[in-house]
Amino acid sequence: MSRFKFYKGATFLILVFLIVMLLPAPAMAQEGLIPNINLEIGAEEDGDNLVPSLQLLLLLTILSLAPAILIMVTSFTRIIIVLSMIRNALATRTMPPNQVLIGLAIFLTIFIMAPVWQGVIDDAVTPYINEEIETEEMVENGLEPIRGFMFEHVRERDLSLFYNMTDMERPQNQDDVPIYLLIPAFILSELKVAFQIGFIIYIPFVMIDMVVASILMSMGMLMLPPVMISLPFKIMLFVLVDGWYLIIESLIRTF
Repeated sequence: MSRFKFYKGATFLILVFLIVMLLPAPAMAQEGLIPNINLEIGAEEDGDNLVPSLQLLLLLTILSLAPAILIMVTSFTRIIIVLSMIRNALATRTMPPNQVLIGLAIFLTIFIMAPVWQGVIDDAVTPYINEEIETEEMVENGLEPIRGFMFEHVRERDLSLFYNMTDMERPQNQDDVPIYLLIPAFILSELKVAFQIGFIIYIPFVMIDMVVASILMSMGMLMLPPVMISLPFKIMLFVLVDGWYLIIESLIRTF
């Protein structure tokens, strides 16, 4: 019975919708069913610049892609992976929380990328706001500092991978490398460096786990988890050597 009522109500709504759609447009306008809407499309006197509505659309698009841009073309990837590996090596699970690690990674990224962003502002944003350059020139000038940063840290092997897969001609210089090949190659290079740093970080903590596990086995405490005993020693070692200071200093120096 409930299904019958549902189908009956849905059929009634569909019929009402069809009747409204089939009514003549003048009659609908006279009865006040739909408002009068006028759309006007105009152009500025200076056709080189974007109209304000398109500028707003471009700004909203950039803001929506900001997280992806932050991850892909900055130092954020390397930093967050290393910080996550530190937490896993300490075996503290959710300490520090994800919010703390991500916040620290974001502010370290801002600190490291500050000269690059300053170059983007000086070469692209400020001249565009002052109407000294056009939109296309602004995009090209804004990409130059970012491309320079990525070229400093990308490996030639990673770039060759994408060139080999696309059968493109080898570039003569950095300007010939398209951005859609440079970004994934840069991410691969960052992943490799991050895991190399994480491997070095893991070694002392693994040694502590092995020593504690050997002591427990020699004492016959096979049922006692070694992680429970080694955790305080790992935290104590990390605090005594001022681990966070050393890790952050080493990360910044890699850039």
